[in-house]
Amino acid sequence: MAARSVRFQTPAPCSSDTGTGPLVVLLHGIASSWVTFENVIPLIKPNHRVIALDLLGFGASPAPDDADYTVAEHAAAIARTIRALRIRGRFVLVGHSMGAIIASRYAATHRSQVERLVLISPPIYLTPTEIGREPDRTAMGLYFVIYEFLRQNKEFTIRAATQLAQISPIKNLLEVSERNWRAFALSLQRSIESQTTLSDLASVRVPVELIYGTLDPFLALAGIQIVEQFRQVTAHRVSGGDHVIRPRMARVVATAIG
Repeated sequence: MAARSVRFQTPAPCSSDTGTGPLVVLLHGIASSWVTFENVIPLIKPNHRVIALDLLGFGASPAPDDADYTVAEHAAAIARTIRALRIRGRFVLVGHSMGAIIASRYAATHRSQVERLVLISPPIYLTPTEIGREPDRTAMGLYFVIYEFLRQNKEFTIRAATQLAQISPIKNLLEVSERNWRAFALSLQRSIESQTTLSDLASVRVPVELIYGTLDPFLALAGIQIVEQFRQVTAHRVSGGDHVIRPRMARVVATAIG
């Protein structure tokens, strides 16, 4: 994949760059954009420079026709953007949902740049055969069944996402459309379903802040419990929180960023 990544020369756009001070880079999740952090940015920009990026294929980001949307490609797009912005020195890297998967890969492959890693609502999935307890194995397998269904039923998925977007507490938080369908379907398959987050985190040596809501429907407890055992990880469980970064969770994120 390293050879393929050089083909994409256009960096992802910096959709929000605000504040001054130590740098924080924010990565949103699948089918979303930088607005994911609408409740976080006002809390941290008084003391930080905050850059929120749109991931490859989402928001205002370019969507190359030959992109594979693997974790490696997403991380490579972030690296190109960091270079294009002429960023020097270390920074706090924050990822939400799929952005947490990408952030983990970036921290594992760019160790000299990342000072702290903040993972919000990470969908850490293992293959069911890797899980010992039958209830956990069944629950994990269900995620893969659902995601395969979503990828194979384009019209249903777009319609359902449109309906969910209409009731979202953050405007424009969710988009699955004809415009970004390819990026969505391939990112789901090749970045979320086929992930290496546990091995990436195992090689990370900087502090990792893990933040998740107790009512998050995308949370796989078997994966989360493994990450919580890593020596460098500090877990923050937000009672009643779901997958969206609402004001209460945003305050936890701001504290974890420091």
